[in-house]
Amino acid sequence: MLTAGVDVGSLAAKAAILDSEVAVVVGGACVPTGSDPAASGSRALQEALAEADVSGEEIAAVVATGYGREILPGAHWRVTEISCAARGAHLLDPQVRTVIDIGGQDSKAIRVDADGFPADFALNDRCAAGTGRFLEVMSEALGVGVDELDDLALEAERPAIITRTCTVFAESEVVGLTARGVAPAEIAAGLCRATAARVAQLAGTLGVEPRVMLIGGVALNRAIGRYLSEALSVELAVPDGPQFVVATGAALIAAERQLAS
Repeated sequence: MLTAGVDVGSLAAKAAILDSEVAVVVGGACVPTGSDPAASGSRALQEALAEADVSGEEIAAVVATGYGREILPGAHWRVTEISCAARGAHLLDPQVRTVIDIGGQDSKAIRVDADGFPADFALNDRCAAGTGRFLEVMSEALGVGVDELDDLALEAERPAIITRTCTVFAESEVVGLTARGVAPAEIAAGLCRATAARVAQLAGTLGVEPRVMLIGGVALNRAIGRYLSEALSVELAVPDGPQFVVATGAALIAAERQLAS
């Protein structure tokens, strides 16, 4: 049975096509959300179908999740990203007990039980610090692309000290450091370490139980993964395609609900 999960986030819409009989993702796509989340979610789904080389008629059920889940057309069910993150991480690694999801506008720490369901969670959705949006703004202030930030950070001998976590004040701090001649690599490393520290603080309020999986688009930033691992004193598992884990969990939930209906 083929099912689909569509994760319409604040910055990107992701879709995953799951073959539930073998528990394997056979197609995926990620597109910018832009100003029309519903259209972006639909586009991501169509691109994932094309990658899987299947038609929409072959999909038994679709679960929508993320910020735009309520407006995605054609979804059979709408499920919170907390549940989808837990189910997706468990599918990839049943030993995972803590999931850290760094998204575009929020970050989450989720405790996962032995069956792959969320037992508890902590959420930062009121401040951009420790999110993808924070990194976007800081990259612009530094004059580099956000995708270049981790390569630049990994070149640094030591990270600059970033004292502000508020995006507005941190941006001013980056401008000031640049004006004083601090190397861009050191500033980039400082930004990655500050982001990791913020996320580690959030996870600490929940309690971190190994095994720990880092997901979300920001998980592609290797420098943040390194600093977060150091801050939490744990080894982090980062799956291939960490930005698709929530969509994969949504597709898994679609399969489970379809079989139960």
